[in-house]
Formats: sequence, C-alpha cells, structure tokens
Amino acid sequence: QVQLVESGGGLVQAGDSLRLSCSVSGRTSGRYTMGWFRQAPGKEREFVAAISGRGSSTSYAASVKGRFTISRDNGENTVFLQMSSVKPEDTAVYLCAAPGKLWLSPPTMVSGYDYWGQGTQVTVSS
Repeated sequence: QVQLVESGGGLVQAGDSLRLSCSVSGRTSGRYTMGWFRQAPGKEREFVAAISGRGSSTSYAASVKGRFTISRDNGENTVFLQMSSVKPEDTAVYLCAAPGKLWLSPPTMVSGYDYWGQGTQVTVSS
C-alpha cells in the first residue's frame, strides 16, 4: 500500500519562500511519476507540478511556472516542492499524489493519480 505524507506548510507573507516535502512509503519511488496538486476552499483540485521517476522531466501549471520547483530524492523516497515569490492566490491545501501505473510522461490531470496524501495547508497573507 502506497502512503504519502506531506509536511512543510504554514502561514507565510507574500513574496516569501516555502518548501513542501512528501514522504513516500510502500513502493520504490524511483520508477514512478510524482505530482503536486492544490485545492482552495470552494474550488476544484488543480495541478501544480509533476516530475518523472528519475527526475529528468518536469511539468508545471502556468500559474506557478518560474516560481515553484519540483524535485525528488529517490534515495530518501521524498518529493519536494520549492515555492518562491508566493502570492495570496497560492493559498490552498497542497497534496502529494502518486499514480498506480507507469507513465511515459508525468500526467497533469487528477485522474492520472491513484494515491493521495492528506495535504498540508499553505496560507499566504498579503
């Protein structure tokens, strides 16, 4: 059973930086894509970033490209989301996600993932 546990969220001011972590257990993480999504109150879950199994390919939502960076440490079975120049509109619960199968390229849709963490709250004040 794949388990994902996020950490690193909190309350920050606009323009600050924050690093989220996702600890993966139950599988060898180096083969599978990993993704980050976020969900704000009253809104649908949306894609943020994804990374291939070996970290050679990444993709980002247009709203975070150039400000957020996804990375992974397969030796530690951990995926990171470095958030910089955060804005109030980045406020949301951030969720780590893992697919149940191998993908040729990192999927960007919710349906591409089968396992989800419980999420970590990020609140950005103006």
